Amino acid sequence: MPSAADRRAALVLGGLALLGLAVRVVVSGGGAPGAVGYRFGSAPGPAKDSVATLAARLARPLDPGETVDVDRATAAELVRLPRIGPGLAARIVADREANGPFGALDGLTRVGGVGDATLRGLAPHVVFSGRPRPTPSAPPDVRIAVNRASAAELEALPGVGPSLAAAIVEERRKGGPFRSADDLTRVRGIGPALVRRVTSRIRIP
Repeated sequence: MPSAADRRAALVLGGLALLGLAVRVVVSGGGAPGAVGYRFGSAPGPAKDSVATLAARLARPLDPGETVDVDRATAAELVRLPRIGPGLAARIVADREANGPFGALDGLTRVGGVGDATLRGLAPHVVFSGRPRPTPSAPPDVRIAVNRASAAELEALPGVGPSLAAAIVEERRKGGPFRSADDLTRVRGIGPALVRRVTSRIRIP
């Protein structure tokens, strides 16, 4: 007659066998030998190999001389660039879809969060294949009052696109009037280089 220990051992082995059947969710994926996928419920998930390949591709640094076309790249491709994280990559793509290609490095200043340091880090690694949409511009002798201008009026300033113009208006609303041209650096995405570009085109009463 089996002892209590024997019965417990039999129960444990039976439980392990059932558990093995329950968790046997690994199915061949039809890809590379050894590739596996996981089934949750009735739907098979992506193969491990595809996830690992994607992760490796996104983590791979740019090769010497390799460039990324910012006017065409996906957010996943943009994050391979220095100083570009997922959030900024998503904003670049969203701005491009809403306002058209950037056309040149300076065009990126219309994206919130892109400042001088970011532009310097990107310069050797990016190209631009698109042509930016024409933007309204004020006559050279007309200065824009940044403490009163609307976002649409601020877009006439060089290097200021819709996103940056809206950010200027929002910062002015939250932080009060700008007291000098340099005070514009309160706005995320505006650095000293852009301030120099717009100084002769603005007035601050």
